[in-house]
Amino acid sequence: MIMRFYLVGGAVRDLLLGRDLTDRDYLVTDCTRDEFLRAFPEAQEVGQAFPVFWLFRTEFSFPRAHSLTEELRSRDLTVNAQLLDDDGNLLCHPQGLEDLRNRILRPASDHSFRDDPLRVFRAARFFAQLPDFTPHDELKNAMTRVSDTGLLSSLPADRVGSEVRKALNAPSPGNFLRLLNETNCLSPWFGELEKAAEMAAGPPAHHDSDVLEHTCRIMDSLAGNELRVWMGLCHDLGKTLTPKNKLPRHHGHDHAGIRLAEELTIRLRLPNNLKVAGMKAAKWHMVAARYDELRPGTRVDLLMDTHLSGTLAPLFRLVRADHGLDFEGSAAADLASILQVRLNPEDRNRGRESGQVLRRLRAEALTRKG
Repeated sequence: MIMRFYLVGGAVRDLLLGRDLTDRDYLVTDCTRDEFLRAFPEAQEVGQAFPVFWLFRTEFSFPRAHSLTEELRSRDLTVNAQLLDDDGNLLCHPQGLEDLRNRILRPASDHSFRDDPLRVFRAARFFAQLPDFTPHDELKNAMTRVSDTGLLSSLPADRVGSEVRKALNAPSPGNFLRLLNETNCLSPWFGELEKAAEMAAGPPAHHDSDVLEHTCRIMDSLAGNELRVWMGLCHDLGKTLTPKNKLPRHHGHDHAGIRLAEELTIRLRLPNNLKVAGMKAAKWHMVAARYDELRPGTRVDLLMDTHLSGTLAPLFRLVRADHGLDFEGSAAADLASILQVRLNPEDRNRGRESGQVLRRLRAEALTRKG
């Protein structure tokens, strides 16, 4: 037999939707693992449960089922359960095309999410990437059942983190958290936000939503930049620690959120730049929102901390999304001014004292700038 290759999954879905193809994954049939390796000795095997190979920056997987019909039902969602062969022949899940037309996210079978609990986060990520689609009740129920069985806690952190990063880069990243919340799937990976939907985001004069929905809205408004979206997710984490008798105000939530942002990023094994960005978002977002009222010394502290961590511009984008205030231009101009300040020779190389003198000189430069 001659081995056959089928374009599969999201690539076929996007092709049918008339969208640009970003990733191409293939299903390989009519050959064994050893035959594939003999034909493509440079292929790298990356699968564990069943053969999956990485070749030409493309994933080639082997069937999980005994027939192509069963293979389609073993996939995650009906809209992703389509196969396209080299001759242009399309083999679809029985509900695949209908769900594509109706923009519905539905499990490919009643056991597909139990078979691979990571699909809970994949489904939430697809909702972020395909905001014009609607999660079907069958999907929500499947996700809830997986959560109820405790299977989410056994997932590898790096695989969950990978889905999170894809969601952060999606057009509607807030949908990721919305669907996880609706299906009781925030815990254990996003346990900080498990009760966020039950807490007012702030006094009614300033907020008309709960903490979770406010976070999702900010994430959506920052879509298009992974670092900014993660800062939006982290900025109000501290509000989840507010005692009930203090609500709806959240005094001190900014500093309380620094540790939560750090722990969440580490738990998901996200890169260090996201960890730093989340912590800076929690620490500075309330201070930056009062930028025009800050004393020169506080401005220097804010500007230098965010400049050195590479978070100044995204922080002020967050402030604009959160408060409707645009201080980015003023902050950039002030930063340019204080970076020109230099210590006199006699004040150099004196450790902490040199730092204090430099901070004072920078503050004086901002005062003169007016």
